[in-house]
Amino acid sequence: MKHRSLALAVSVVTVGALALTGCGSSTPGGETDENTISFWQNQFSEEDNAWYKEQVAAFNAAHDDVQIKLTVVPGDAWEQKMKAAQAAGNAPDMYTMNYSAVPMKARNGELAPITDLIDQEAWNDLEPRFLDAVTVDGEQYAYPLLYEPSALLLYNKAYFEAAGLDPANPPKDWDQLIDAGLALKDADANVVPFQLAQNAVELSWTTWSSQNGTAGHLPISDDWSESLASDPAYTPLFQFYQDLYAKGVIAKQPLSPYGDAAPLGEGTLAMMANGSWGISLLINQYPDMIENLGVAAMPTIDGDTSRSSATLGGWTIGVDAKSKKTEAAASAVSWLLAEDTAVPKDYFIKTQFSKLSPRISVAAELAEDSGKSVNPFYDVLVESTKSAILEPTYDWQVSLAMGTALEKAMLGGDVAEAQAEADAAITKVIADLGLAEQKNG
Repeated sequence: MKHRSLALAVSVVTVGALALTGCGSSTPGGETDENTISFWQNQFSEEDNAWYKEQVAAFNAAHDDVQIKLTVVPGDAWEQKMKAAQAAGNAPDMYTMNYSAVPMKARNGELAPITDLIDQEAWNDLEPRFLDAVTVDGEQYAYPLLYEPSALLLYNKAYFEAAGLDPANPPKDWDQLIDAGLALKDADANVVPFQLAQNAVELSWTTWSSQNGTAGHLPISDDWSESLASDPAYTPLFQFYQDLYAKGVIAKQPLSPYGDAAPLGEGTLAMMANGSWGISLLINQYPDMIENLGVAAMPTIDGDTSRSSATLGGWTIGVDAKSKKTEAAASAVSWLLAEDTAVPKDYFIKTQFSKLSPRISVAAELAEDSGKSVNPFYDVLVESTKSAILEPTYDWQVSLAMGTALEKAMLGGDVAEAQAEADAAITKVIADLGLAEQKNG
């Protein structure tokens, strides 16, 4: 998910594998010593980054014949750096990517199939839906590390009590959410009642689940041949965003980007939609407010919990199709993600049990662990994934068309007109990119 590549720096940070090897080129991507695998990692949270750094160092310490050179790339630089490296023939041997990127990159010939380079037992250890997410035409092109619900309702229970709301009974549908927001607004004018995605790009991916949950489908047909964005079933979703803005339940300008839960921790926000990673941030950086933190599934249009209210995003590692070290890179991916359960399990410990494992064996160990004492919201986290959907794999322009239309409606634009514009834009993308041929080819 694009939101997880937090642009916290403007430089590329190279982490200590070269110090262990004493060799290797300073050039980016694949132009490294023959015994060195280049690995590009999206820049995530401090806890995520620490896991990658420590496990790469552990891999290097355990292997004399091959070493990993880890490079952390900020989200705002990723696309440009990757395209430049690919054009120069210097793409990294292996790199992180979200689930939705895997099928597209596989079909475009950017990823090497690694099915036979990782033990079958490791593939059997994946939940079927996540095995499917990395499989194209019977071949696997990446191995997953985690999944996480993209949307939960996080709220301050003390503010609920001050507003006469029951903190044990948070909003379950959109009308209740708006009513709660208005009550919070009346109780304290200095606290923003609610925050969710409020710009076109963030609305493009944070609403995948609510698009599906509201209309029963995404805004493009299953075979990618027809736009469905003008379906009247979407109208309540557009109206919901417009009402939030018009009634002052959300601020005219959000206090932070969607992925950042800091305003809730700082007390300037009463409720927010945020991914499960927000729990990790609050536990780590705002421990004093945890006793007042409430976590619930995101409200749906009518309170029906069988409707999707979250997308299951997550990250994988794949091997570049042009790598000259495919077997070594796949072996490194396997060591980091698919073998000893202690290695990926350490990731979930470091991130405060705020994410979930797609590996059946690791998930079983986590369920038996003392994670609930660290993250008291673990059960809510697991429950929220039951109706969640995987990230869609169609072209980003389809998502952006819906996000742009939702932003227009939110800011007061005519809802029917916004839907029509999304429909026209998606129809054009289908034709221009031959999406139906991509899907069925």
